[in-house]
Parts: sequence; structure tokens; C-alpha cells
Amino acid sequence: MRYLIALILTCLTFNLNAQKTFDAPIVSEGEGPFNRLILRGGILINGEGAPPTGPVDIIIQGNKILSVRSVGAPGVPIKDSARPQANKTDRVIDITGHYVLPGFVDLHGHIAGSVDGLPAEYPFKLWLAHGITTVREPGSFNGLEWTLKQKKLSDQNKITAPRIIPYIGFGMGWDKPITSAEETRQWVRHVAKKGAQGIKFFGMPKVMMQAALDEAKKQNLGTAMHHAQLNVVGTNALDSARLGLTTMEHWYGLPEAMFEDKVIQDYPLNYNYNDESHRFTEAGRLWLQAAKEGSEKWNSVRDELIELDFTINPTMTIYEASRDVMRERNAEWHQDYTHPKLKAFFEPNRESHGSYFFDWTTQNEIDWKANFSKWMAFLNDYKNHGGRVTVGSDAGYIYKIFGFGYIRELELLQEAGFHPLEVIQSATLNGAEALGMQDKIGSIIPGKLADLVIVEENPIANFKVLYGTGHYRLGLDNVAIRVGGVKYTIKDGILYDAKQLREDVKAIVKNAK
Repeated sequence: MRYLIALILTCLTFNLNAQKTFDAPIVSEGEGPFNRLILRGGILINGEGAPPTGPVDIIIQGNKILSVRSVGAPGVPIKDSARPQANKTDRVIDITGHYVLPGFVDLHGHIAGSVDGLPAEYPFKLWLAHGITTVREPGSFNGLEWTLKQKKLSDQNKITAPRIIPYIGFGMGWDKPITSAEETRQWVRHVAKKGAQGIKFFGMPKVMMQAALDEAKKQNLGTAMHHAQLNVVGTNALDSARLGLTTMEHWYGLPEAMFEDKVIQDYPLNYNYNDESHRFTEAGRLWLQAAKEGSEKWNSVRDELIELDFTINPTMTIYEASRDVMRERNAEWHQDYTHPKLKAFFEPNRESHGSYFFDWTTQNEIDWKANFSKWMAFLNDYKNHGGRVTVGSDAGYIYKIFGFGYIRELELLQEAGFHPLEVIQSATLNGAEALGMQDKIGSIIPGKLADLVIVEENPIANFKVLYGTGHYRLGLDNVAIRVGGVKYTIKDGILYDAKQLREDVKAIVKNAK
């Protein structure tokens, strides 16, 4: 059993034990927190499903939102008497016409992925530069102690980084064989005592899975699972939800829960899971083996998962190269923002996870487009019937880099049928609910932490304005310009110049080259 768990982790991450990420520098780069920070004249998208409203003045005191006040109507001069009055010691920023959103939550953010030698400053600044103020680290592959160190420094605002929610991969940091339900419980109690806030599973025998999820609930730990093909026959997504799993990552395990004419995926007879090309080729044919949309089986799985308050964190973005590898390989941000170590890791390699483009064909991409179509239909159906869908990026793999991959996930949810306001809710309040932090983050209401994103353009009209490279637009003078990019990110009351963060990342990449 110990060998099997190690094999699963190795197949998913390779080079797990050798991984090293450099600490983020202890430096004060943002401004604040302020006694009072007044943001004047913005257009509010509050994250709770309400339509945009503005102009509003937002008052932040320390690290909390003190008040949100409507101060008029668009195009009408604002009377000073309608506005909260500023003191000499207040910091006041005019954001007239800018859009203000809650800080984004990335529910699947590996700090540096599986690449040795990346500085943590690199993903941290890319995340903040794209408005991501909270990141759930799903595996702590650098070791729980290291992740907890970065979390503490971020909580104290001693480093430039989002808020970090540390999960740990099952079995990590334990030098004893885990072969029984009781030993599973011992490990869960051990990591809870160490300070983990949750556990990520890849699959194990059902009796151990049941013990792990039960003990995690007792220890008040969150749970997430990548239903790896090595164990999905015994425990698919519905099985796990019934046992108490709260969040599923990606999509593996969902089609298997909706099989009607088989028990095991239709693998070719020469299939080998350790062959990344085999793994991703056949994954692209999996959704079409599930029950039809709207069938009794489809609906029953959907409804039971919703009844169990199950969260789906799809991370569609990390699979997008499978349906169009040329697009992802040549994305415009790679030149300035992709670290050379990541670039090398992305290239086809039989020993690197996610570098499976050995001979990626037109048929592979057609299969994956069909896969996406049915996957998106389920996500939209799940949302429409009351299920919780969140946003995660899983960047650091498969041509996806931090921040940029997250914004692409917003676009993909819109492609799946989500209204842009529903997308924002998935990126903010839904993520906060999945973490049990909805009383602190996820929407812009008085009393919550001051986590905000400010952008000059309208993001619900075009999510592309959130990319660090902005949106390419032709002006009335027939000259094309770049517009957008997050202007300010506020995390825990600290004001960051998002453009400067992006310039910092450019310098990191240039120096590394």
C-alpha cells in the first residue's frame, strides 16, 4: 500500500522529492493597510450575483471593508454631500468609471508546480497581478513546513503574496507504511496537528478512503480529490461524495459515475498509465463513454451530488492544450512572462507530467473538443440546478502559467454557458464557500476582509481585459492599442500596483533567461 500511494504521487508529479522552490523575499512592496482608504466613484460587481452598480464609494479601514455607499447615477455629477467625507489622514483614490470586484480565489494553485528552482516570488506576483488574492495550495509538494512558512509570512504581509490555504497530498511527510484505516486516521491527525488546512487525495482502497474522510471531518480539514485512473473504478466522484469528500478536482471520476454500459473505461489493450501520451489520449475519449445529457443516469448523479453539497473545481484551462496545442504553445504572454525553467518543462518529454505531446494529432484534438463539449454541458447543468462550481487553474503545467491560466478559466466557464456574473460568482463567493471562508472573503460587503480587484475596463463585457497582457483593440483613429490589465489588487487592506507587479515578473524572466 505504501508503494501504491508513492506510485500515484510519482505518476502525477514526478520529481516530487527533489523539488525545491526558493522562498519569496521579505519585502514591503504594497501600500497600507491604511487607517482609512477611500475608493471613489467605482462600478461595483459584488460577487454575490448582483448586477454592476455605480458610482459607489468604498471605505476600507485597516484590512476590512467598512462601508459601500451608492453616490449617484452614471453621467450625473456627484454631490459632495452624498459622499463619505475624507480626513487629512485618509488615502483617497479616484476610480471613477473603474470596475471593482472581490479578490479572486484560485482553488488549485501549486506554488511553482513541479519545476525545480523557480522563485516563489514568480507565481505569487503573477497571481496578485491578475487579482488573485487567495490561493488553495492543493498538494504542498515542497513540503508542508515550507508551505506553512510562506502562509505565515503572507498572513503577516511580510511577503508579496496571496493568502495561502495549505492542503497536503495524502501520505506525504510520513515515514511509516499506511496500510490500514487506523494508520490512515493517524496520518490525518498528524497533518492536522502540523497545521494543514486540508488534504488532497488521488485514490486509495475504499475502507481507507472512508476512514480518511471521516477523520478529516473530525479534524475540521477540507478535502479535495483527483480521481486518478489507478483507483477510480473503486471510488468514483459519486462514491467519494457519499463518503464525505467536499471538493473534486478536474473531472476524472464524473464520467465513471455515469457509465451505463461498462464498469471500466474502454482502454486500448496496449495502454500504460505511466505513458503520458496514452493517459491523455484516452482521457480525451472518456466523457463520450458516459450517459447522455438529460438521461436518467445523468440527472440522478447530478442531483445527488448537489444534495451532498459537493463542489466541482473543474480546472478546464489546464486541459485546453489537448484541444488546440498550437494555441497554448504560442500564447502571446510566453515571451515576457513564462520563466525559462517552465518553458523547458512544458516541451514534450516522456518523464515530465503533462508534457505528453509526443505526436499530438488532429484526431486527438477533435476527441478533446468533443470531451470539452460534454464536460461543459455537465458543469452548466450542475450550476443551473444549484450546484457549486469554482475556479482553479492548476498552472505550472501544460503551457499554462500563473494568473494567465486563471483568467482563461473564466473565459472557458463563459463558453460553457455561464453568464459572466455567474463566472465572477464562481471565482469569488463560490471559492470562499468551498473553503469555509465566506464570512471573510468572496464578496464586497461591510465587515469582510478588504480583498478587491480594480480594472479600468468592464470585465464582464470582456474577460480578456483581465489578462496581464491586456486586450488588443482598434481605436477610432484606426490604431490598435492594448487596454486593460488589472490596475490595482488589494489584499488584506494592502494596495498593490498590479502593473508594477507585472513589470517585476518581466524582470525575473529576463534575468533568468
